[in-house]
Amino acid sequence: MSQIKIPVRNLYYLLLYSWGHFKSGVARDVGADESPDLPNLLAKVLNDGVHRLLRRGLDRGYIDTTEETRSPRGKLRLDLMTKQQTLLRGFAVCDVDELTFNVLHNQILLASLKNMVACNGVKLSLRKELQATLRRISGVSQIRLTADLFHRVQLSRNTAQYGFLMRVCELLFHSLLPDDKGTGSRFHSILEDEIRMPALFEDFLRNFYRSELHGFTAGGEKMLWIATAKNEADLAFLPVMYTDITLRTKDQTIVVDAKYYKNALSGGRDKEKVISKDLYQLSTYLAHVRVREPEQEISGMLIYPVMDKNIRLNYQLLGIPVKIATVDLSAEWPDIHTELLSLVE
Repeated sequence: MSQIKIPVRNLYYLLLYSWGHFKSGVARDVGADESPDLPNLLAKVLNDGVHRLLRRGLDRGYIDTTEETRSPRGKLRLDLMTKQQTLLRGFAVCDVDELTFNVLHNQILLASLKNMVACNGVKLSLRKELQATLRRISGVSQIRLTADLFHRVQLSRNTAQYGFLMRVCELLFHSLLPDDKGTGSRFHSILEDEIRMPALFEDFLRNFYRSELHGFTAGGEKMLWIATAKNEADLAFLPVMYTDITLRTKDQTIVVDAKYYKNALSGGRDKEKVISKDLYQLSTYLAHVRVREPEQEISGMLIYPVMDKNIRLNYQLLGIPVKIATVDLSAEWPDIHTELLSLVE
């Protein structure tokens, strides 16, 4: 079966847009053209990012610790001192706020670097660079990465430079699988991930239009049903509607649904049809928007990635313009940029 083809540079651009980091400049100097695939590119991005942090100095944070000491500091723990009779040994017990490099975001960086050293898909020369970077990190303990750790990271304005690297580390964590020998790991292609790729494609389109489509606002929106019921409690059972992307000006509303499928049409070659559930969903959104915003110029669009051929279909549904289109993610990036803008303009 054919697969959606996305060159490594374009895939990296998709990640940058979806994470809201395209304008940070990292896309232009990471060596995407020299990297044979995404694991090597992400390993290089991670290594270079940690290098920059080390030049500036890794972030430190205060961690609460309880210690026995002959020189009391912080808050005395009289309860523990009495229970453990530490004074008989000449020690006090204190709660201390210690400034340390051993904070969660540094621990995640360390663990991610070690995981990439063990990844069989990473070039030997790059693995050696990762090992050299690891040797420069001190005062940070090794942890076992779990999915919930990434949601526990708390960054401030002063540590914002960690934000992008945390997203890289999280993607690497979800993409690395044990190899057949059990001694290392291998990289699971994100293109085959039926959960993350649709979400990535949606986030990419939303942030692309938010960044590049001037004069419009862009964001997902919660839409309430225009419905009544004899028993108002029945309304609570209606599902919530969320648009993937709603583009707005003061007099125009465009509802966009992003669909990451291997096929933008259903049926065989001689009986190809628009995917019915996608069209039903978009039509429902548009019908509600028209009632709620009667003065607005309303239109809708379904966007799919190209697999076998480009598609441009235009309709008037319920009197509302609707476009079904594909975007070729294997094209040169300037062409993708132009194509996406042309769909709206």
